[in-house]
Amino acid sequence: MLPGLVYCDGVITDAEEAELIARIEAARLTPFQFQQWEGKRLTRSFGWTYDFQTGRFAPGDPIPDWIEPLRARAARFGGLDPRALEQVLLIEYGAGAGIGWHKDRPVFEHVIGVSLGAPATMRFRRRRGERFERASAGLAPRSIYHLAGEVRDEWEHSIAAMDQPRWSVTFRGLR
Repeated sequence: MLPGLVYCDGVITDAEEAELIARIEAARLTPFQFQQWEGKRLTRSFGWTYDFQTGRFAPGDPIPDWIEPLRARAARFGGLDPRALEQVLLIEYGAGAGIGWHKDRPVFEHVIGVSLGAPATMRFRRRRGERFERASAGLAPRSIYHLAGEVRDEWEHSIAAMDQPRWSVTFRGLR
């Protein structure tokens, strides 16, 4: 494991996973927009939003009550107060969708994600001279991960494209 990456399987039950997926699908997600491109995934943020068209970071819709039990569980996993996880990002990945290489915006410190649906591979890389140092971690359905410290600040990450649907709930705390 990379320094700052903590992972655990089975953080929620099958029934909780099914309920979360249904809630996410009912949450009015919209296609992810990055400048002039439209991603293959659907997203919706609560608490805080970041507009990739304008670079604007701003308060968003309040975090829904149905997310609170999962936010409390994510905070416990990360050793944080639930109120410290001030932003929630819901993502629905259709077949063929993933996320390209990136670092979460510098305004965020802790990143805690819960994986739902199909298994996924989270890839990591950081530049070392002319080359990249690389690593990867499998994300099983109903698992949780926490990015902090070195892996959060020094490594980029991505999610490899999948051929089956996947959903995620990502909690972020502000610096």
